Amino acid sequence: MATIVTPGTVVGSADKKSPGQGTVEENGNLIALLTGVVSEIDGVVSVHTYNEMLRVQVGDTVIGEVVKLNEKSGEIRILSVEGKPNRSVMADQEYAQFHVTKITDRFLHNTADGLRRRDIVRAKVIEAGNVIRIDMREDDDCGVLWALCPSCGDTYEAEKEGDWNVVCRTNGERSFRALADDFGGESGKAALNGAGKRWSGEAEALFAKGSAGRATYIAEDIREDGRERTYFRFEGEGGQGGGRGRRQKAAPGCRLFVGGLSRDIEEDDVRAMFKKHGKITDFALMRDDAGNLRGFGFITYESKNMADAAIADLNGQKIKGRRIGVRDADAPRDEKPKRARPEGARLYVGNLPFKASEDDLSALFKDHCDKVHVQWATDRSGRKKAFAFVTIQPESKGEEVVGKLNGTDFMGRNIKVDVSKPQNRDRRGNSGGKPGGKSSRELRALAEEEEDAKKKKRRPRKE
Repeated sequence: MATIVTPGTVVGSADKKSPGQGTVEENGNLIALLTGVVSEIDGVVSVHTYNEMLRVQVGDTVIGEVVKLNEKSGEIRILSVEGKPNRSVMADQEYAQFHVTKITDRFLHNTADGLRRRDIVRAKVIEAGNVIRIDMREDDDCGVLWALCPSCGDTYEAEKEGDWNVVCRTNGERSFRALADDFGGESGKAALNGAGKRWSGEAEALFAKGSAGRATYIAEDIREDGRERTYFRFEGEGGQGGGRGRRQKAAPGCRLFVGGLSRDIEEDDVRAMFKKHGKITDFALMRDDAGNLRGFGFITYESKNMADAAIADLNGQKIKGRRIGVRDADAPRDEKPKRARPEGARLYVGNLPFKASEDDLSALFKDHCDKVHVQWATDRSGRKKAFAFVTIQPESKGEEVVGKLNGTDFMGRNIKVDVSKPQNRDRRGNSGGKPGGKSSRELRALAEEEEDAKKKKRRPRKE
């Protein structure tokens, strides 16, 4: 049984054999152009097929569809060859090219001035080598046979008005096509091309605008039938400007701001904590570009009563060692509740060990007073610094506690305890007139941190 080959199959070497019907020589090989059976007669290799295909030759008249338009050239896909059996064209001859000067006997600034994609044209083959080249200018029978209006898709009809020779009856748009003599099935249409004539000022003004002037848009009065327009939207997204959807605006008092969250807290834990107070309609904890939590977020309840209950229960609560703040996110700045400062003697505690917790520090002070509130300083990432502020009651015991605990050993470090003095801000908002707005206690704490960092650098590495 003979082997069947397909287009592109190497069927022999060009050194000792020559190509015949259905084959072509390329890079020293004989390549099949058809699907069929290979035969060799006197050194000529051919491919025989039961469904024979056409080979285009110089002088043939072809019918094709315009598929590509460049500024000075274009391309058609050959559909058939006039006067030959209705068969498919060989694979290597399916497309033919033309130059702007081969369209019509009139100067064209651009190929789009005489043709458009999807136009059906008739042309003469002037070259049939590696590239098929065609001409529509030298014969009145060649040119556009059928064309669509780009704006509405209706069929153009031949009608002369100034430089324009086709018109769309649906929207009244006029244009120019390099018409074949039998455009639209009627004879005598090639005369409408104005062979050899100059373009009018109106046409030249349009051509001078370049590609933008030739662009066509969907005509609203043609495509708009009066029905209400509906647009698809993903769930939870809005339609503002095609960008990211905006969240639905909550009723006053229902949207809460939550701050002071630990950076390593789980979203599900926060959601479960707030869900106890009512139905949550929107929940978002803010993250940075790396996906890490930024320590704050927004939670929206179905009703204001639910939001008020959450504020009353959760504002000031300690979660993972940090006290969170919960308030109405939409309240004016002067109405937003400020965190109440605990009453009593406020003490500065420095040189603290990082392994200690707020509970450890609170237990140290509870042996010397009735009530203790600890506020441990942290950096922007939520990590603890080496100092804290402790408020004790009664206030009268402040100096006494300082005397007892200053310099004492606390988990391997000699802590510093002193009375924290209130900040005095000048007109510029600086504390005590010092630049940067830091109190003497804060400056001392920063100095202690720097000194501690230097000591760590000086520690010898273990062998």
